[in-house]
Amino acid sequence: MSKLIKIGLFGYGVVGQGVYQILSECKSIHTEIVKICALHPDKKRDISMDHFTFDKNDLLNNPEIELIVELIDDADAAFNILKEALEKGKNVVTSNKKMVAEHLQEIYDLQKSTGKSVLYEGSSCGSIPIIRTLEEYYDNEMLNSVSGIFNASSNYILTRVCGENKDYDLTVQRAQDLGLLESNPSLDIIGYDALYKLAIISAHAYGYFPEITDIVTHGIQNISRYDVQYAREKDVMIKQVAHVRKVGDNNICMFVLPQFIPLDNELTEVKLEDNAVVVEARFSQNHFLKGKGAGGFPTGSAVVSDISALSYDYQYAYKKKAQKTPISITHNVVIEVYLRYYDHKNLSHFNFNKINTEFKSDDFNYIIGEISLKSLREAQEKLNTADIFMAFTGEIVD
Repeated sequence: MSKLIKIGLFGYGVVGQGVYQILSECKSIHTEIVKICALHPDKKRDISMDHFTFDKNDLLNNPEIELIVELIDDADAAFNILKEALEKGKNVVTSNKKMVAEHLQEIYDLQKSTGKSVLYEGSSCGSIPIIRTLEEYYDNEMLNSVSGIFNASSNYILTRVCGENKDYDLTVQRAQDLGLLESNPSLDIIGYDALYKLAIISAHAYGYFPEITDIVTHGIQNISRYDVQYAREKDVMIKQVAHVRKVGDNNICMFVLPQFIPLDNELTEVKLEDNAVVVEARFSQNHFLKGKGAGGFPTGSAVVSDISALSYDYQYAYKKKAQKTPISITHNVVIEVYLRYYDHKNLSHFNFNKINTEFKSDDFNYIIGEISLKSLREAQEKLNTADIFMAFTGEIVD
Protein backbone atom coordinates (compact mmCIF):
# COMPACT_ATOMS: atom_id res chain seq x y z
CA MET A 1 0.00 0.00 0.00
CA SER A 2 1.16 3.56 -0.74
CA LYS A 3 2.11 5.74 2.19
CA LEU A 4 -0.48 7.87 3.98
CA ILE A 5 -0.61 11.42 2.63
CA LYS A 6 -2.09 14.14 4.83
CA ILE A 7 -3.68 16.84 2.71
CA GLY A 8 -4.61 20.48 3.10
CA LEU A 9 -7.25 21.33 0.49
CA PHE A 10 -7.70 24.88 -0.82
CA GLY A 11 -11.08 25.34 -2.50
CA TYR A 12 -14.33 23.44 -2.27
CA GLY A 13 -16.00 24.31 -5.56
CA VAL A 14 -16.94 21.91 -8.34
CA VAL A 15 -13.47 20.36 -8.63
CA GLY A 16 -12.78 20.47 -4.89
CA GLN A 17 -15.98 18.57 -4.17
CA GLY A 18 -15.14 16.09 -6.91
CA VAL A 19 -11.71 15.45 -5.40
CA TYR A 20 -13.19 15.07 -1.91
CA GLN A 21 -15.73 12.49 -3.11
CA ILE A 22 -13.21 10.54 -5.19
CA LEU A 23 -10.79 10.32 -2.26
CA SER A 24 -13.67 9.28 0.02
CA GLU A 25 -14.60 6.39 -2.27
CA CYS A 26 -11.20 5.35 -3.62
CA LYS A 27 -9.64 2.64 -1.44
CA SER A 28 -6.43 2.20 -3.40
CA ILE A 29 -4.94 5.51 -2.30
CA HIS A 30 -4.13 6.18 1.35
CA THR A 31 -5.02 9.82 2.15
CA GLU A 32 -6.47 12.01 4.84
CA ILE A 33 -7.82 15.51 4.24
CA VAL A 34 -6.82 17.27 7.45
CA LYS A 35 -8.52 20.59 6.66
CA ILE A 36 -10.25 22.47 3.84
CA CYS A 37 -9.67 26.19 3.40
CA ALA A 38 -12.64 27.95 1.77
CA LEU A 39 -13.43 31.57 0.97
CA HIS A 40 -17.02 32.12 2.16
CA PRO A 41 -17.85 31.28 5.80
CA ASP A 42 -21.61 31.67 5.27
CA LYS A 43 -21.92 29.34 2.29
CA LYS A 44 -23.85 26.12 2.88
CA ARG A 45 -21.75 22.97 2.51
CA ASP A 46 -22.62 19.32 1.93
CA ILE A 47 -20.25 18.18 4.68
CA SER A 48 -19.74 19.26 8.29
CA MET A 49 -18.30 22.74 8.85
CA ASP A 50 -15.82 21.08 11.22
CA HIS A 51 -13.82 20.21 8.09
CA PHE A 52 -13.34 23.87 7.15
CA THR A 53 -11.18 26.81 8.00
CA PHE A 54 -11.07 30.28 6.44
CA ASP A 55 -7.48 31.05 7.34
CA LYS A 56 -4.84 29.82 4.90
CA ASN A 57 -2.25 29.65 7.68
CA ASP A 58 -4.18 26.81 9.32
CA LEU A 59 -3.03 24.72 6.36
CA LEU A 60 0.30 26.25 5.43
CA ASN A 61 1.63 26.35 9.00
CA ASN A 62 0.34 22.92 9.99
CA PRO A 63 3.37 20.57 10.19
CA GLU A 64 1.03 17.57 9.96
CA ILE A 65 0.01 18.54 6.41
CA GLU A 66 2.58 17.45 3.82
CA LEU A 67 0.60 18.07 0.63
CA ILE A 68 -1.32 21.17 -0.43
CA VAL A 69 -4.01 20.59 -3.05
CA GLU A 70 -4.82 24.00 -4.57
CA LEU A 71 -8.15 24.30 -6.45
CA ILE A 72 -9.11 27.98 -6.29
CA ASP A 73 -9.97 30.43 -9.12
CA ASP A 74 -7.68 33.31 -8.20
CA ALA A 75 -4.39 32.74 -10.07
CA ASP A 76 -2.40 35.29 -8.06
CA ALA A 77 -3.56 33.92 -4.71
CA ALA A 78 -2.94 30.39 -5.99
CA PHE A 79 0.68 31.18 -6.84
CA ASN A 80 1.26 32.73 -3.41
CA ILE A 81 -0.14 29.58 -1.80
CA LEU A 82 2.05 27.36 -4.01
CA LYS A 83 5.20 29.37 -3.30
CA GLU A 84 4.66 29.45 0.46
CA ALA A 85 3.79 25.75 0.56
CA LEU A 86 6.99 24.76 -1.27
CA GLU A 87 9.10 26.99 0.92
CA LYS A 88 7.57 25.33 3.98
CA GLY A 89 8.53 21.88 2.67
CA LYS A 90 5.15 20.77 1.32
CA ASN A 91 4.40 19.28 -2.11
CA VAL A 92 1.66 20.89 -4.21
CA VAL A 93 -1.00 19.60 -6.60
CA THR A 94 -2.90 22.25 -8.57
CA SER A 95 -5.36 22.50 -11.44
CA ASN A 96 -5.00 26.26 -11.94
CA LYS A 97 -3.90 26.49 -15.57
CA LYS A 98 -3.62 30.30 -15.62
CA MET A 99 -1.34 30.28 -12.58
CA VAL A 100 0.87 27.48 -13.90
CA ALA A 101 1.12 28.96 -17.42
CA GLU A 102 2.05 32.41 -16.17
CA HIS A 103 4.64 31.13 -13.67
CA LEU A 104 6.20 28.11 -15.41
CA GLN A 105 9.80 29.22 -14.96
CA GLU A 106 9.26 30.26 -11.34
CA ILE A 107 7.54 26.97 -10.51
CA TYR A 108 10.38 25.08 -12.16
CA ASP A 109 12.98 27.05 -10.19
CA LEU A 110 11.08 26.67 -6.90
CA GLN A 111 10.99 22.90 -7.31
CA LYS A 112 14.74 22.88 -7.93
CA SER A 113 15.52 25.08 -4.92
CA THR A 114 13.18 23.38 -2.44
CA GLY A 115 13.41 19.79 -3.64
CA LYS A 116 9.62 19.55 -3.47
CA SER A 117 7.20 18.61 -6.23
CA VAL A 118 4.44 20.46 -8.07
CA LEU A 119 2.08 18.33 -10.18
CA TYR A 120 -0.65 19.82 -12.38
CA GLU A 121 -2.21 17.18 -14.64
CA GLY A 122 -5.64 18.64 -13.88
CA SER A 123 -4.63 21.96 -15.41
CA SER A 124 -4.56 20.64 -18.96
CA CYS A 125 -7.44 18.96 -20.82
CA GLY A 126 -9.45 17.61 -17.90
CA SER A 127 -9.32 13.85 -17.65
CA ILE A 128 -6.80 13.34 -20.50
CA PRO A 129 -3.41 12.36 -18.98
CA ILE A 130 -1.37 14.44 -21.42
CA ILE A 131 1.29 15.93 -19.12
CA ARG A 132 2.60 12.67 -17.71
CA THR A 133 2.25 11.04 -21.14
CA LEU A 134 4.52 13.68 -22.63
CA GLU A 135 6.93 13.35 -19.70
CA GLU A 136 7.16 9.56 -19.69
CA TYR A 137 6.13 8.13 -23.07
CA TYR A 138 7.45 10.86 -25.36
CA ASP A 139 10.50 11.78 -23.27
CA ASN A 140 12.96 10.89 -26.04
CA GLU A 141 10.61 11.09 -29.03
CA MET A 142 10.92 13.81 -31.66
CA LEU A 143 7.53 15.53 -31.80
CA ASN A 144 6.35 17.21 -34.98
CA SER A 145 3.33 18.78 -33.28
CA VAL A 146 0.84 18.63 -30.44
CA SER A 147 -2.59 20.03 -31.16
CA GLY A 148 -6.22 19.56 -30.28
CA ILE A 149 -9.40 20.75 -28.65
CA PHE A 150 -8.24 21.92 -25.24
CA ASN A 151 -11.31 23.83 -24.03
CA ALA A 152 -14.48 21.91 -23.22
CA SER A 153 -16.71 24.97 -22.88
CA SER A 154 -16.05 26.38 -26.35
CA ASN A 155 -16.39 22.87 -27.78
CA TYR A 156 -19.79 22.52 -26.11
CA ILE A 157 -20.88 25.86 -27.60
CA LEU A 158 -19.58 25.05 -31.09
CA THR A 159 -21.18 21.59 -31.01
CA ARG A 160 -24.57 23.15 -30.29
CA VAL A 161 -24.23 26.17 -32.59
CA CYS A 162 -22.52 24.55 -35.59
CA GLY A 163 -23.73 20.97 -35.27
CA GLU A 164 -27.27 21.56 -34.03
CA ASN A 165 -28.02 25.09 -35.32
CA LYS A 166 -28.66 26.46 -31.83
CA ASP A 167 -28.63 30.16 -30.99
CA TYR A 168 -25.19 31.35 -29.81
CA ASP A 169 -26.31 33.55 -26.90
CA LEU A 170 -28.75 30.95 -25.59
CA THR A 171 -26.07 28.26 -25.86
CA VAL A 172 -23.58 30.36 -23.89
CA GLN A 173 -26.22 30.85 -21.20
CA ARG A 174 -26.89 27.10 -21.16
CA ALA A 175 -23.16 26.42 -20.76
CA GLN A 176 -23.10 28.82 -17.80
CA ASP A 177 -26.12 27.11 -16.24
CA LEU A 178 -24.36 23.75 -16.55
CA GLY A 179 -21.25 25.12 -14.87
CA LEU A 180 -19.09 24.54 -17.95
CA LEU A 181 -17.82 28.11 -18.24
CA GLU A 182 -15.16 29.63 -15.98
CA SER A 183 -16.26 32.23 -13.41
CA ASN A 184 -14.88 34.67 -16.01
CA PRO A 185 -16.48 33.30 -19.23
CA SER A 186 -14.07 35.22 -21.47
CA LEU A 187 -11.30 32.80 -20.43
CA ASP A 188 -13.13 30.11 -22.39
CA ILE A 189 -14.80 32.09 -25.17
CA ILE A 190 -11.88 34.33 -26.19
CA GLY A 191 -9.50 31.37 -26.07
CA TYR A 192 -7.36 32.16 -23.02
CA ASP A 193 -8.14 28.86 -21.30
CA ALA A 194 -6.83 26.90 -24.30
CA LEU A 195 -3.89 29.32 -24.50
CA TYR A 196 -2.83 28.56 -20.90
CA LYS A 197 -3.09 24.81 -21.52
CA LEU A 198 -1.06 25.10 -24.72
CA ALA A 199 1.69 26.94 -22.83
CA ILE A 200 1.86 24.19 -20.21
CA ILE A 201 1.85 21.42 -22.81
CA SER A 202 4.67 23.09 -24.75
CA ALA A 203 6.85 22.97 -21.62
CA HIS A 204 6.61 19.18 -21.54
CA ALA A 205 6.50 18.55 -25.30
CA TYR A 206 9.48 20.74 -26.22
CA GLY A 207 11.04 21.98 -22.98
CA TYR A 208 10.08 25.54 -23.86
CA PHE A 209 8.44 27.92 -21.37
CA PRO A 210 6.60 30.51 -23.52
CA GLU A 211 5.52 34.02 -22.65
CA ILE A 212 1.73 34.08 -22.83
CA THR A 213 1.78 37.24 -24.95
CA ASP A 214 3.83 35.46 -27.63
CA ILE A 215 1.00 33.07 -28.52
CA VAL A 216 -1.50 34.22 -31.16
CA THR A 217 -5.02 33.72 -29.80
CA HIS A 218 -8.51 34.33 -31.18
CA GLY A 219 -11.79 32.99 -29.84
CA ILE A 220 -15.37 32.30 -30.81
CA GLN A 221 -17.01 35.38 -29.28
CA ASN A 222 -17.96 36.84 -32.69
CA ILE A 223 -19.03 33.70 -34.52
CA SER A 224 -22.15 34.39 -36.61
CA ARG A 225 -24.75 32.49 -38.58
CA TYR A 226 -22.83 33.50 -41.72
CA ASP A 227 -19.73 31.65 -40.51
CA VAL A 228 -21.79 28.59 -39.62
CA GLN A 229 -23.48 28.74 -43.04
CA TYR A 230 -20.11 28.99 -44.80
CA ALA A 231 -18.79 25.96 -42.90
CA ARG A 232 -21.83 23.90 -43.88
CA GLU A 233 -21.48 24.84 -47.53
CA LYS A 234 -17.83 23.73 -47.45
CA ASP A 235 -18.56 20.48 -45.54
CA VAL A 236 -16.41 21.42 -42.57
CA MET A 237 -16.98 21.84 -38.83
CA ILE A 238 -15.72 24.76 -36.79
CA LYS A 239 -13.63 23.79 -33.75
CA GLN A 240 -11.34 25.84 -31.55
CA VAL A 241 -7.94 24.21 -31.94
CA ALA A 242 -4.64 24.89 -30.16
CA HIS A 243 -1.35 24.17 -31.95
CA VAL A 244 2.30 23.89 -31.03
CA ARG A 245 4.37 22.77 -34.00
CA LYS A 246 8.07 22.21 -34.69
CA VAL A 247 9.50 24.54 -37.32
CA GLY A 248 12.95 23.54 -38.55
CA ASP A 249 15.45 22.21 -36.01
CA ASN A 250 15.23 24.72 -33.17
CA ASN A 251 11.94 26.62 -33.48
CA ILE A 252 8.30 26.07 -32.66
CA CYS A 253 5.20 28.07 -33.59
CA MET A 254 2.14 28.32 -31.36
CA PHE A 255 -1.42 29.59 -31.91
CA VAL A 256 -5.02 29.11 -30.78
CA LEU A 257 -7.67 29.75 -33.44
CA PRO A 258 -11.06 28.48 -34.53
CA GLN A 259 -10.39 26.04 -37.34
CA PHE A 260 -12.27 24.48 -40.24
CA ILE A 261 -12.13 20.71 -39.73
CA PRO A 262 -13.07 18.30 -42.58
CA LEU A 263 -16.03 16.06 -41.70
CA ASP A 264 -13.91 12.91 -42.00
CA ASN A 265 -11.37 14.19 -39.45
CA GLU A 266 -11.41 12.54 -36.02
CA LEU A 267 -11.73 15.95 -34.31
CA THR A 268 -15.25 16.37 -35.72
CA GLU A 269 -16.36 13.52 -33.44
CA VAL A 270 -15.12 15.39 -30.35
CA LYS A 271 -18.40 16.85 -29.15
CA LEU A 272 -19.93 18.76 -26.25
CA GLU A 273 -17.59 18.97 -23.23
CA ASP A 274 -15.02 16.49 -24.55
CA ASN A 275 -11.38 17.43 -25.20
CA ALA A 276 -8.88 15.80 -27.53
CA VAL A 277 -5.12 15.88 -28.01
CA VAL A 278 -3.38 14.84 -31.24
CA VAL A 279 0.34 14.05 -30.93
CA GLU A 280 2.28 13.77 -34.19
CA ALA A 281 5.63 12.09 -33.58
CA ARG A 282 8.45 11.33 -35.98
CA PHE A 283 8.93 7.68 -35.02
CA SER A 284 5.85 6.50 -33.11
CA GLN A 285 3.58 8.30 -35.60
CA ASN A 286 0.24 9.82 -34.62
CA HIS A 287 -1.73 9.34 -31.43
CA PHE A 288 -5.21 10.57 -30.52
CA LEU A 289 -6.36 11.01 -26.92
CA LYS A 290 -9.95 11.95 -26.07
CA GLY A 291 -11.75 12.49 -22.78
CA LYS A 292 -14.00 14.71 -20.71
CA GLY A 293 -12.55 18.18 -20.40
CA ALA A 294 -14.71 19.73 -17.70
CA GLY A 295 -16.57 18.89 -14.53
CA GLY A 296 -15.80 17.92 -10.96
CA PHE A 297 -15.12 14.25 -11.57
CA PRO A 298 -13.09 14.41 -14.85
CA THR A 299 -10.76 17.13 -13.55
CA GLY A 300 -10.92 15.70 -10.04
CA SER A 301 -9.71 12.35 -11.34
CA ALA A 302 -6.60 14.03 -12.80
CA VAL A 303 -5.96 15.75 -9.46
CA VAL A 304 -6.32 12.47 -7.59
CA SER A 305 -3.95 10.81 -10.05
CA ASP A 306 -1.36 13.42 -9.10
CA ILE A 307 -1.99 12.80 -5.41
CA SER A 308 -1.49 9.09 -6.00
CA ALA A 309 1.75 9.76 -7.90
CA LEU A 310 3.06 11.78 -4.97
CA SER A 311 2.46 8.84 -2.68
CA TYR A 312 5.32 7.25 -4.64
CA ASP A 313 7.43 10.45 -4.56
CA TYR A 314 6.87 11.26 -8.24
CA GLN A 315 8.29 14.49 -9.70
CA TYR A 316 8.26 15.94 -13.18
CA ALA A 317 11.74 15.59 -14.64
CA TYR A 318 11.08 18.14 -17.40
CA LYS A 319 13.04 15.78 -19.62
CA LYS A 320 12.86 17.81 -22.82
CA LYS A 321 14.17 20.88 -20.99
CA ALA A 322 16.91 18.77 -19.44
CA GLN A 323 18.13 17.82 -22.92
CA LYS A 324 19.26 21.47 -23.29
CA THR A 325 18.29 21.60 -26.98
CA PRO A 326 17.88 25.30 -27.78
CA ILE A 327 14.25 25.99 -28.67
CA SER A 328 12.72 29.36 -29.55
CA ILE A 329 9.29 30.49 -30.66
CA THR A 330 9.01 31.83 -34.20
CA HIS A 331 6.27 33.89 -35.81
CA ASN A 332 7.78 33.60 -39.29
CA VAL A 333 5.14 31.09 -40.31
CA VAL A 334 2.43 31.85 -42.87
CA ILE A 335 -1.01 30.27 -42.51
CA GLU A 336 -4.22 30.51 -44.52
CA VAL A 337 -7.24 31.98 -42.73
CA TYR A 338 -10.87 32.85 -43.34
CA LEU A 339 -11.72 36.37 -42.13
CA ARG A 340 -15.36 37.46 -41.97
CA TYR A 341 -16.05 41.15 -41.40
CA TYR A 342 -18.79 43.74 -41.80
CA ASP A 343 -16.94 47.07 -41.80
CA HIS A 344 -14.05 47.36 -44.26
CA LYS A 345 -11.99 49.26 -41.65
CA ASN A 346 -11.65 46.00 -39.69
CA LEU A 347 -9.99 44.36 -42.68
CA SER A 348 -7.33 47.06 -42.65
CA HIS A 349 -6.05 45.88 -39.24
CA PHE A 350 -4.56 42.75 -40.81
CA ASN A 351 -1.58 42.68 -43.15
CA PHE A 352 -2.25 39.81 -45.57
CA ASN A 353 0.53 38.47 -47.78
CA LYS A 354 -1.95 37.25 -50.37
CA ILE A 355 -5.72 37.18 -50.87
CA ASN A 356 -6.92 33.90 -52.40
CA THR A 357 -10.70 34.46 -52.27
CA GLU A 358 -12.84 37.54 -51.67
CA PHE A 359 -16.61 37.76 -51.14
CA LYS A 360 -18.73 40.88 -50.59
CA SER A 361 -22.45 41.26 -49.96
CA ASP A 362 -24.89 43.65 -48.33
CA ASP A 363 -24.97 41.47 -45.22
CA PHE A 364 -21.36 40.42 -44.66
CA ASN A 365 -17.97 40.05 -46.30
CA TYR A 366 -15.14 37.56 -46.09
CA ILE A 367 -11.74 36.88 -47.50
CA ILE A 368 -9.55 33.81 -47.49
CA GLY A 369 -5.91 34.71 -47.51
CA GLU A 370 -2.39 34.05 -46.36
CA ILE A 371 -1.02 35.87 -43.31
CA SER A 372 1.98 35.41 -41.05
CA LEU A 373 1.77 34.68 -37.34
CA LYS A 374 4.01 37.74 -36.96
CA SER A 375 1.31 39.95 -38.46
CA LEU A 376 -1.38 38.32 -36.35
CA ARG A 377 0.68 38.81 -33.20
CA GLU A 378 1.13 42.48 -34.04
CA ALA A 379 -2.67 42.73 -34.47
CA GLN A 380 -3.44 40.61 -31.40
CA GLU A 381 -5.52 43.31 -29.67
CA LYS A 382 -7.69 43.78 -32.75
CA LEU A 383 -8.09 40.02 -33.12
CA ASN A 384 -10.10 39.99 -29.90
CA THR A 385 -11.74 43.44 -29.96
CA ALA A 386 -12.66 44.09 -33.61
CA ASP A 387 -16.02 42.88 -34.93
CA ILE A 388 -14.52 40.04 -36.97
CA PHE A 389 -14.36 36.25 -36.94
CA MET A 390 -11.21 34.47 -38.06
CA ALA A 391 -10.67 30.75 -38.65
CA PHE A 392 -7.58 28.78 -39.66
CA THR A 393 -8.31 26.77 -42.81
CA GLY A 394 -5.77 24.13 -41.82
CA GLU A 395 -3.25 25.16 -44.48
CA ILE A 396 0.25 26.14 -43.37
CA VAL A 397 1.82 27.90 -46.35
CA ASP A 398 5.41 28.00 -45.05
